[in-house]
Amino acid sequence: MTGESMTVLFTVMAAALAVAVPALATAWAQSRIGPAIAASMAEKPELATTAILMIAIPETMVILGFVVAVLILLGKTA
Repeated sequence: MTGESMTVLFTVMAAALAVAVPALATAWAQSRIGPAIAASMAEKPELATTAILMIAIPETMVILGFVVAVLILLGKTA
């Protein structure tokens, strides 16, 4: 493989990891948050807004990972 093709390979792999790692972390976080929210909603139904926020906050990690991936892919390579 030439240096140019290795650069492309590593760039694409970096972009893929920038999305994959936060996605896995978000999945793990939501797997812990979901049961806790279900239990708290059973006791206090007025916590619905808080429950939606607690599920939405980890999703921002994936969105930020996607932004980083786009920046990696659109960036200039030397």
